[in-house]
Amino acid sequence: MPGIAITFTSGKGGVGKTTVTANLAVALALLGRRVTAIDTDIGLRNLDIVMGMENRIIYDIVDVVEGRCHLYQALIRDKRFSSLHLLPASQTRDKTAVTPQDMVAICQELKKNNDFVLIDSPAGIELGFRNALAGADELVVVTTPEVAAVRSADRILGLIESIGKGSSQLIINRIKPSMVRRGDMLDTFDVIEFLAIELLGVVPEDEAILIATNQGIPLACEAKTPAGQAFHNIAYRLLGEEVPFLPIFEEPETLFTRIRRVLRLSY
Repeated sequence: MPGIAITFTSGKGGVGKTTVTANLAVALALLGRRVTAIDTDIGLRNLDIVMGMENRIIYDIVDVVEGRCHLYQALIRDKRFSSLHLLPASQTRDKTAVTPQDMVAICQELKKNNDFVLIDSPAGIELGFRNALAGADELVVVTTPEVAAVRSADRILGLIESIGKGSSQLIINRIKPSMVRRGDMLDTFDVIEFLAIELLGVVPEDEAILIATNQGIPLACEAKTPAGQAFHNIAYRLLGEEVPFLPIFEEPETLFTRIRRVLRLSY
């Protein structure tokens, strides 16, 4: 059976979409799946850094499209997991160097030899976003529980629906229980209610993610922290397993703090 291509997108930059893509690629590889991650943020690539492969790039996705190398020559194999590869973006070209048709062809070829093709989309709604969606079988919207990010995610969902890509799933990233309890951050229910979308996972704020990113070692390499465990649970859900969501909150919130957050989304 051919693999599945999943695009991870967001309306707003800085929500941790690249980190989510890298960690889920690792988590799925640890579960024995063949995975290729694709960075489509041409000119602003970062997935190679998060995965610790920035010093091993010889060819990139633009070299493939323009015929300077074969697709499989451009893939970088992860030294830790033989079933995990990366197709990096170009750092010196712009997003017009790749077309949606190119992405469809690349994804179709990669799905022949992979269980999952994970596509890291650039933020925004321009050509890079449309490239990332073109070859996808499934879509995952990543947002933080902040009003601006959630509203941007809502716009992205409208665009996805308008181009006929069907339903999407949601990952809420960097949720901070203490801020939710104070009413300074939206909680999971608020975000789901506003976006009307199926929840795939919730990742708590974890300073270990920043440390792991700076070291080029995705946190999912070891599921010893709440965030690391959350990434592994999401990977299981992508495989069709029913996994309960991690308990995020230590105490119930008050009616006042909940009303405060709901009102923030209304304006």
